[in-house]
Amino acid sequence: MSLFAIRDYRHLFSAQVIALFGTGLATVALGLLAYDLAGPRAGVVLGTALTVKMVMYVVIAPLAAAYVDRLPRRAFLVFLDVVRAAVVLALPFVTEVWQIYVLIGLLQAGSAAFTPTFQAVIPDIVTDESDYTRALSASQVAYTMESLLSPVLAAVALAFMSFNLLFLGTSAGFAVSALLVLSTRIPDARPNAHAKAWDRAAAGIRTFLRTPRLRGVMALNLVVAAAGSIVVVNTVNYVRDVLGGSQSDVAWMLAASGGGTLLAALALPRILDRITARTVMLTGAGVLLGGTITAVGLMAAGLTTWTGTAINWTVIGIGMALVVTPTGKVLRASVAPNAIPEAFAAQFSLSHLAWLITYPIAGWLGTNAGFALAWSVLAALAGAGTVGALLLWPRHDGPRAVTEPDTTAPRLDRSTLSKAA
Repeated sequence: MSLFAIRDYRHLFSAQVIALFGTGLATVALGLLAYDLAGPRAGVVLGTALTVKMVMYVVIAPLAAAYVDRLPRRAFLVFLDVVRAAVVLALPFVTEVWQIYVLIGLLQAGSAAFTPTFQAVIPDIVTDESDYTRALSASQVAYTMESLLSPVLAAVALAFMSFNLLFLGTSAGFAVSALLVLSTRIPDARPNAHAKAWDRAAAGIRTFLRTPRLRGVMALNLVVAAAGSIVVVNTVNYVRDVLGGSQSDVAWMLAASGGGTLLAALALPRILDRITARTVMLTGAGVLLGGTITAVGLMAAGLTTWTGTAINWTVIGIGMALVVTPTGKVLRASVAPNAIPEAFAAQFSLSHLAWLITYPIAGWLGTNAGFALAWSVLAALAGAGTVGALLLWPRHDGPRAVTEPDTTAPRLDRSTLSKAA
């Protein structure tokens, strides 16, 4: 059966895509709202708001994964969509910076709980192994398309309306997502391999710590966050204050990075058939390190041009896709089947922990000490992550490189493990 012939998956996937595009519009609007309230200090405001987001993701996602099989999942997903729609609807009425932090905290708490719950639902709806793998890929493509098209849609919309109206689009997206989830038949959750909530929350992280290739993924998370925070946090001030651009120009520059991500994502399926995930992901780390070093060099030399920035932002987008896209494949081949939700939840939290480190550097240090110094620190972190991944992820990463899963969970056979990277 074709993946999208499964009605319930089709509705859930549509809900995910619509909510993602709404979130993408809100991300652009949030940067412009920060600039509207704080002007040159918008980087501090945006960096703090995104740091609040990362705290919520790191803390709440593992807890949501721990309790996901005890909740009425359809009702819970709808509730989270409704909460997010209401919070985003309030953002256009913000008049003080502290209000942004409170609302972003509520919004991201909902998103942090939504993601692991959504991921845990998919294997119960898509039961065929090959279809489930394709579902993971489709989810990644959705994230990729959002990173490209949301800034483009925002740029077009900003030509005709105030950025505050973008928040209305986000709220509507969450409302439609809730209706689609309501139309889906979500079965009862599978029993979890771990009885205690703490064991459930910590199981995925323990797997990362004892598995060589997953320790390498942890290091690569830092590389992605170091390079990506330059784009996410600093683009609005860089375009408005250094390049002298408009609101629409901010969105188009973000779209340059998304375009690089899309180009790489489209090429990766065939590449991964011939080249190991380790090689592709480490190449991506090298690309990201090169992008951060280039950003530092251009800023220090005063070569702040539209063309140079757009090219470098595109390169960073390519590097992010090279690292992020194969991650799901590596995770699936490293854990037992009933531990997959825990592994994805752990990766969700650990990757956002890396962003929690880099967002304040880009926002606070970039505003108070200048882009050149902040980007130099981020380039150093990207370099440390790249070296760490090379050392932690063995070159010959066969079955023996993978720590056996918990005895409470069924083991993968050796032939499956050997396909990891």
